Amino acid sequence: MRALVTGGAGFIGSNLVEALLKQGHAVRVVDNFSTGHRHNLEPYLADIELVEGDLQSYERASKAVHGMEVVFHEAALPSVPRSVQDPLTTNAVAVTGTLNVLLSARDSGVRRVVYASSSSAYGNNPENPRREGATPEPMSPYAVAKLAGEQYCRAFANVYDLETVSLRYFNVFGPRQDPNSQYSAVIPRFIRALRADDELTVFGDGEQTRDFTFVDNVVAANLLAAGASVTGGQVFNIACGEAVTVNTLIAELADITGRKARTTHLPVRPGDVRDSEADISLARRMLGYEPIVHLREGLERTAAWLTSRG
Repeated sequence: MRALVTGGAGFIGSNLVEALLKQGHAVRVVDNFSTGHRHNLEPYLADIELVEGDLQSYERASKAVHGMEVVFHEAALPSVPRSVQDPLTTNAVAVTGTLNVLLSARDSGVRRVVYASSSSAYGNNPENPRREGATPEPMSPYAVAKLAGEQYCRAFANVYDLETVSLRYFNVFGPRQDPNSQYSAVIPRFIRALRADDELTVFGDGEQTRDFTFVDNVVAANLLAAGASVTGGQVFNIACGEAVTVNTLIAELADITGRKARTTHLPVRPGDVRDSEADISLARRMLGYEPIVHLREGLERTAAWLTSRG
């Protein structure tokens, strides 16, 4: 398979690049390195083709997509708070960038585009666990932009016969997730704070629930989605199907790191969802997806990776 990974220098993208190479596929990466890191790709530079550029340019997107069989579209600005602060840039990256990728894929004869969507599209829809048929109620510009990308994928499947699959990721974590970004996800931020004996900042009472999903599960889902016999524009939840509270997460991380957790609570942030748990039965049935790493093992592996980096 000739595969393009957009955002391939990022957290999820670089893990996907590694898996594709292990399976013997030809891999091209496009990234503008706005949030991705070159060091994530250093072990693979001899084995990949790297295109540096911004997908907000159709010309750059077209160059990156040309000659590819499958496009894994991971490029994004992955943060709800960032989107609240700067919705214009979030929209440009997630919506214009996705449209350029889809146009380029259509024009270049790509077989399939696998699109990285987000569970944030559900918002505070009261249905829990979340099922793909639930009415989206996006609460943040990030969620709106991700949902718009899904709809473009569906439209291109219907109008242009371009095969597209959208994967709604639930709270992905694992190695290569940047703990130093101001928009860092909660797990690497908590691990870093515990190791430094700092207070853990919790937005809200900590009883909000999340379906934390180790990155290996997401990578496996992408590989399955590239070849599964599914109808164009289909959407799938990718998670473990197990919700835990943030307070429970903190207790697990304290146990793993051997540190005592001290927390400080701040008001809930605009755009944050209260509860989120995935129904993954559709992905099981149609993709053959099954979580391969569950929460405790994933947390242990993530803590070990962060510790190894000092």
